[in-house]
Amino acid sequence: MSDLIIENGRIVDGTGKPAFAGSVLVEGGKVAAVGVAADNRAKERRGLRRIDASGQTVMPGLIDTHCHLSFDDAGSNSEIFFQRRNGLSALVAAYNARKLLRAGVTGLLDPDSTFENMTDLRDAIDANIVEGPRMSCGAYALITGVGGTAGRLINDEGTTGYYMAVNSKDEIVREVRRQVKYGADWIKVHVTGIIPRQAHKGEMCVWTMDELKLICDTAHDLETPVMGHCRGADATRKAAEAGFDLIFHATGMDDAALQAVIDRKIPIAPALTFQYNMAEFGAKIGTSDALIAMFEREITDSVETMTTAHKAGVPLLTGSESGFALVPYGDWHYREMEVFVKYFGMSPLEAIQCATQKSAFGLRMEGEVGTIAPGQRADIICVTGRVEENLSLLGNPDNITTVMIDGVEKD
Repeated sequence: MSDLIIENGRIVDGTGKPAFAGSVLVEGGKVAAVGVAADNRAKERRGLRRIDASGQTVMPGLIDTHCHLSFDDAGSNSEIFFQRRNGLSALVAAYNARKLLRAGVTGLLDPDSTFENMTDLRDAIDANIVEGPRMSCGAYALITGVGGTAGRLINDEGTTGYYMAVNSKDEIVREVRRQVKYGADWIKVHVTGIIPRQAHKGEMCVWTMDELKLICDTAHDLETPVMGHCRGADATRKAAEAGFDLIFHATGMDDAALQAVIDRKIPIAPALTFQYNMAEFGAKIGTSDALIAMFEREITDSVETMTTAHKAGVPLLTGSESGFALVPYGDWHYREMEVFVKYFGMSPLEAIQCATQKSAFGLRMEGEVGTIAPGQRADIICVTGRVEENLSLLGNPDNITTVMIDGVEKD
């Protein structure tokens, strides 16, 4: 680790404040000073390494709070469930993690994984065995015997792909404790699922309130937060009232669900990049007009509730849902910011704040990463152009000339 100064760039510090010209001094892996203070302090340092960021935006690295590294750009649930091997899955995930670095992602939350093996990849990255973004992980996603989003493909008991079925209160407690023991940073729950005979109703809440509270109580007693996949008003309200710490999707909220989230200021990661890509590119891959419209409606029907939540102080986090063929690794990690701007009325600077400072919550590193300020860990990227005027600059890896984590540049 060497100390360095990034000079001549325009700093977007991740707090939502306007960009400003200045330098960033990095010492011991942390931001030591910014602006004039950085320049003055650097004058006293002989042989200090210097990075020229002329014509570039200097900003915190992106944080993707919904990325499935073990899925390997899957085209179907059956591919994930039945065509993966543990060792190979982990090795391929390590390869894909480097694609995220190349896209300017310095941190990610992997909610659930096949063979719960992303805790192993996380530990390998932490030990500098392989190179990748910071990782925070769930293990298996908890489901009831009703299943998750793949109906009868999912076993009634035990594991299927990235799912673990729990069918009693004793099983719930035992599995939460087991996951924490083996290194889960979060407990993931599929609060909603699709019942094949009732698929026309969409996803339904498949847990009782007592079961959801038991998950939260057990995890929280072990100082581990809980995150939930929730589509529909009933599931989102129950998750909020049960004590969930993070809610994925939260589409279809009614007034009661929205108020439950607002009252508790529970962060939401809408993870609508998949839907946005389907709306824009679905016709090119042969998707029917009806299906394209359905995916876009999930975004447009959420505009009012997400906008209201944001204005009420609920943190909105960015997540790409990468791991599926429509959102391949390394390509779309910035895209959720465009959704926030286009549909939820945010400014680009607000969207960048969601992808950096606010999404640090997913890493459980609030106040440590996500902004460029003295004392913060130096997770920094340099991007050619003015990102706050054109977010799509982040979609071209050639524009991203520097990626560092803890002040160490990544190759």
